[in-house]
Amino acid sequence: MKKNHTKPLAQNRKARHDYTIEDTIEAGIALKGTEIKSIRRGSANLVDAYAKTYRGEMYVYNMHIAPYEEGNRYNHDPLRTRKLLLHRKEINKLMGHIQETGNALIPLKLYIKNGVCKVLLGMAKGKKKYDKREDMKRKQMKLEADRAMKDRMR
Repeated sequence: MKKNHTKPLAQNRKARHDYTIEDTIEAGIALKGTEIKSIRRGSANLVDAYAKTYRGEMYVYNMHIAPYEEGNRYNHDPLRTRKLLLHRKEINKLMGHIQETGNALIPLKLYIKNGVCKVLLGMAKGKKKYDKREDMKRKQMKLEADRAMKDRMR
C-alpha cells in the first residue's frame, strides 16, 4: 500500500520574496538510487535551483541533494542536472513562458506524493527592488492590523 502524504521535504521560501509566482505546475523528477533516500531524509536544498529546457526536454539545475551517508561508490553528484518528467504540451507551455524576458521557472517545493518524488515548479516573474520593499511594507501593515484587532478583542 502506497503512502499518500504530501509533506514538503524541501521548500524554496526565498522564491516568493524574489519572484512573483504567476502559476504552478507539478512535475516528476528522474532520480538515482541514493538520491531518493537522501531526499526522504530531508537533505535537499532548492535555494539556487532553476529549470530550463535543453534539446526539447526540461531539466532542473543547481538543486543540491546531499550524498547519502550510508551509500557506497554508487553515491551521486550533489549538484548534477536532473531531468523533469513532463508531457510534451506542458514542456511547450513552459518554454513559451521562459522565453519572455524577466520570466523564470523556479522549483518551489520537493515532496513525495503516492510514493513518488514530485517537484512543484513556479512560473515566476522577477521582482524589482521597489516591489520587494512594497511587499514588505504591506506585510508589516497587515501584521500590525492583525495585532490591533487581537488586542481589541481582549
